[in-house]
Amino acid sequence: MYKCKNMLDDKYSPDAYNIGINCREHAGQTVMHLHIHIITRYKGDIDNLTGGVRGVISNKRIY
Repeated sequence: MYKCKNMLDDKYSPDAYNIGINCREHAGQTVMHLHIHIITRYKGDIDNLTGGVRGVISNKRIY
């Protein structure tokens, strides 16, 4: 995980990260294997931070 973070830091210089795992169908998992979402975040990338990972995709954050 640190290698990935270091590469993202060097290449994109994000201000923060969201890390998420969807585990099982009702959590949104569509391929039954482990994968981890590492989402780069930037100050001001959205107006309202409520929703964390869901907030990254604007049409998915209203819940």
